[in-house]
Amino acid sequence: MLRFRRMRSLQKLVYIHASVFNNFNQGRSLSKRIHIKLNRTAALAEWRGFCST
Repeated sequence: MLRFRRMRSLQKLVYIHASVFNNFNQGRSLSKRIHIKLNRTAALAEWRGFCST
């Protein structure tokens, strides 16, 4: 955190990181592996579509 000159820059990074992390992070103990893989594939496809536009 010391590398950021402005608190606003850090807040932007944390906001974006949290959004992406929540999209890809799944509770592994709560789901079966196949469901985790399907959800991760769908999240990655959505993320790629979002970034390409």
